[in-house]
Amino acid sequence: VGGQSMEKLADSGLLAGAIDVSTTEIADEIGGGTLSAGPTRLDVFARHALPYVGSCGALDMINFGAWETVPERFKARKLYRHNTTVTLMRTTVDENRAIGAFIAAKLNAMRGPVRFLIPEGGVSAIDKPGQPFHDPEADRALFAAIEQNFRGSADRKLIRLPLHINDEAFADALVAAWREIARPAANARRA
Repeated sequence: VGGQSMEKLADSGLLAGAIDVSTTEIADEIGGGTLSAGPTRLDVFARHALPYVGSCGALDMINFGAWETVPERFKARKLYRHNTTVTLMRTTVDENRAIGAFIAAKLNAMRGPVRFLIPEGGVSAIDKPGQPFHDPEADRALFAAIEQNFRGSADRKLIRLPLHINDEAFADALVAAWREIARPAANARRA
């Protein structure tokens, strides 16, 4: 899983920080999907004071394998065949509240500077008007849970933007947030 690989690099001292746009494994952890990175996702940034820029990428979906592998208890849920080997399930309002609380707790524990960007226009390619996972109510529940549980400070900021996660302006905002908090790591080894 990508998040686990990035966190291993951070633990090894090879990274000077991270821009972590897709935190989708957390949806799988909370919702019972197959691509969870486990309950320790993001904990590396509580162990190491690294700059962290994050977002809500693909938190609208819980991953399963082929259509026939989706557990029976989820068959009545909103499902999307991504391809022959991946089926996605839309997160609910309640799941998004739990995901938001999980993320906020992890952000609050981080030792380095934090910028967490919320894309109010949608969190994935299929979470926008006309797409199958467009659900503004579920997205609002996610964003509200993060905001309500987040403890901001001069070094820890939540940034809400009226953009879709795939908008070029959102990518620009991620880079700007990184530039604001990035600093040369005293002991970072360069790969």
